[in-house]
Amino acid sequence: MKKTFKAGLILVAALLNCSYLFAQDKAEHFWKPVEDAPYLQERREVIPTDTPISQVAILNESVYIVKDGKLALLQGEALITVKAAPDQINKIEVLKGGLWVSSNSGLYLFDDKKWTKISTEKFIDFCMHLNQVHVATTESIFKYEGGKLTNIMPEGGFLSSDVTMFMEDGSQLLADPVTLGPITAIESYSQTLHILRPGELVQLAGKVVNEHLIDWGNLPSKNTKDLLSIGSKLYISTDRGLGLLRGTSLTQIKGADGLPVENTNQMVKGFDRDMWIGTPRGLIRMTAEEFHYFGSDLWLPDNKVNGIASTKNKVVAATNGGLGIIHYEPYTLQKKAAHYEQWMEAYGHKRMGFVHLLTKRKGEWEREISDNDGAHTATYLAAMSYKYAVTGEEADRKEALDAFQAMLFLERVTPIEGLISRAVFSREGDSGGLDNRGSGGLPAKWYATSDSLWYWKGDASSDEVIAHYYSVAIFHDLVAKGKDKELAKEHMTRMTSYIMDNGWELIDADGEPTRWGRWNPEYLLRPYGYEDRGINGLEVLAFTYATYALTGDEKYKKGYEQLVKWGYPENTIKQKKTFPPSQIAPWDDNLALESYMILLPYEKDPDLRSTYLRSLERTYEIKRMEKIPWFNFTYAALTGNDADLGAATQHLREWPLDCRDYNYTNSHRDDLFVEKGYISYEGGLKAMSPRETALLRESRRAIVLDGGRHGNRIIEPTGYLRDYWKGRYYGFIKAPTVTDKKLLMVEEIDQSNLGAKPYSGTKRPDFLK
Repeated sequence: MKKTFKAGLILVAALLNCSYLFAQDKAEHFWKPVEDAPYLQERREVIPTDTPISQVAILNESVYIVKDGKLALLQGEALITVKAAPDQINKIEVLKGGLWVSSNSGLYLFDDKKWTKISTEKFIDFCMHLNQVHVATTESIFKYEGGKLTNIMPEGGFLSSDVTMFMEDGSQLLADPVTLGPITAIESYSQTLHILRPGELVQLAGKVVNEHLIDWGNLPSKNTKDLLSIGSKLYISTDRGLGLLRGTSLTQIKGADGLPVENTNQMVKGFDRDMWIGTPRGLIRMTAEEFHYFGSDLWLPDNKVNGIASTKNKVVAATNGGLGIIHYEPYTLQKKAAHYEQWMEAYGHKRMGFVHLLTKRKGEWEREISDNDGAHTATYLAAMSYKYAVTGEEADRKEALDAFQAMLFLERVTPIEGLISRAVFSREGDSGGLDNRGSGGLPAKWYATSDSLWYWKGDASSDEVIAHYYSVAIFHDLVAKGKDKELAKEHMTRMTSYIMDNGWELIDADGEPTRWGRWNPEYLLRPYGYEDRGINGLEVLAFTYATYALTGDEKYKKGYEQLVKWGYPENTIKQKKTFPPSQIAPWDDNLALESYMILLPYEKDPDLRSTYLRSLERTYEIKRMEKIPWFNFTYAALTGNDADLGAATQHLREWPLDCRDYNYTNSHRDDLFVEKGYISYEGGLKAMSPRETALLRESRRAIVLDGGRHGNRIIEPTGYLRDYWKGRYYGFIKAPTVTDKKLLMVEEIDQSNLGAKPYSGTKRPDFLK
């Protein structure tokens, strides 16, 4: 029977014959839900070329480019040379429904059907002014009317704005003629032509060349590049930031203001009152509120941008490595979740209920059977558990059940009750061989099963253990019924009993403790394991008490009380490490959040709750600057406090649709500063948007500037699914109110030959029969 949950309620567990409820009174909630309103989602398209593309323009939705001085038309992913076009082209631009082309042989106009030669001179810039096309050489400006160009110089020449030149009758005595050049760019602003000279902005006010138009402010640099007028603003690009003219006041936009790259070149209007900026180090979108950075390899084939063109919901960048095309499509967060679920099916991320990333080997995509298959699958199990709690759909329950059985298999495959494995490898169905790398760089431990059907990977760590408890507890509370509910409790009791009976250690098949599976005081309260006392202590407190909460068995309560007597709770307060930065393990943050999620909802003792909440408050304050929904949503769920839900939800909107692990570089940027209102405790220079990096897994960090694997890995998007459906479950994200199915669902795609081949080996045992 489908359950309904009030927005903001903390995890409700109907366990045994009693309910465990930790919820804030609705009036005490300090967070407000975020609408899942439609937004424009970026989609990448990259078309590499063997030589640089120097120019790009869009005429009647057709993309024209200049490559090796020749004009070509983009058709599909092919570039078709345009016949009859001039050679040695140096600039193209679309104005008043025509493509203006400047080459070494002159100026041409193309209307999509025929070519007209306008002039034999070489022109360097174009603009619209008073609804007429104006073109400029380095020394003169012409307007185009009646099919011909007319020099705008008035009879008698231009006048100067220098007051010493004016006579009493208003005339001027000029020792030398007033010239417009040397012109580098022209633009119409406030119905007045503005001219960019090297390091100088001047204005053509009627006949007067006004060299003193700026009353306040200075250009960021004398190395000026381009002009662009948008509404009340005139922008000047330079190598040290943007100049912004409003009226007669010139201000500067620099890295400290959020501009990702100060060395700016081309500027064009966007499609939504935005502006696009080309740089030698990537492409920038400037909106009224913020800057978006697009770099190679995800968005561009090369970082050096040579030209930009924009049309409705599409921007095309010409780079040294080809074209980068960014499409904008209406989405909701729910539609994006559907996209990622479809992606997982299409690319073959799932196998026997397990979830894997994909790695390209010898040109083929293979599922990576890793050290942490349980932890990665646990994220998907939690996601589908939250989703089923929201939708009540049997298909979502089926997904959760499949992942749950995979988690069971990791324990049942070993010969020892309660001992879990890291991964399972099928002798018949899996390719690539056994990975010889183990945890922390140690050699891997693989064991064969007695029936010779499987290998299982030993040396399980605390990462894997807490992932089992976290995901299975959520599955138990939100999905499980009947037998699967009993199996969930049994799974937890088998693990907890094994650990407790072995003196709070996870003993491997060789009779030795696993490298990281230690929670005993001889390890945690002694110098050798002292660094782990906080996080490992938090884990063992969490899974011991959660097992007691699920079973009511006093054995586990007594074990928990023993941990309390050893002082484990106090050690959790500073479990989050901040120094030295090189020793910070980001996956520990994930383990801590999983532990809080299965400890705080159950523990009722006010003194212990006070301790754990102080631990959570400290941890969240450190992680808050990264705006990662997993941290924000967990904190809000367990405290009822405000947790920057708007920023966390925006983080989800900025996930790229493409899950390939492309290279990304941000360390060169000029906007690397911590935003106002946040503090960096871990040495992070800036919280990076997912748009600027790549999909990351459950232990992700937003302060990593550079990374990627050249597109040779595909990350499973389970982090998004878990965070989105968790947000929906707790009411942090409202259900979409739109009814258009195109904003809620994705179209069917051809799923053949996209990723890893389907698994066809030995079937996993069915534990529900």
